[in-house]
Amino acid sequence: MPMRLGPTELIIILIIVILLFGIGRIGKVAGELGTGIREFQKSLKGDGKKGETEKESESAEKEE
Repeated sequence: MPMRLGPTELIIILIIVILLFGIGRIGKVAGELGTGIREFQKSLKGDGKKGETEKESESAEKEE
């Protein structure tokens, strides 16, 4: 018999996670996860190298 989670079980799991970690920490982790996924997608497309080059050139211009 396959295990299926209904809405009641999902709500109970969500409440337990909130109690264990707190709302603030869950938001922070979700934000960091989103940033990590975004950076990963940029690196797959090859945009990561452009960003690093632009940042280096901007910092060099500020130093001069």
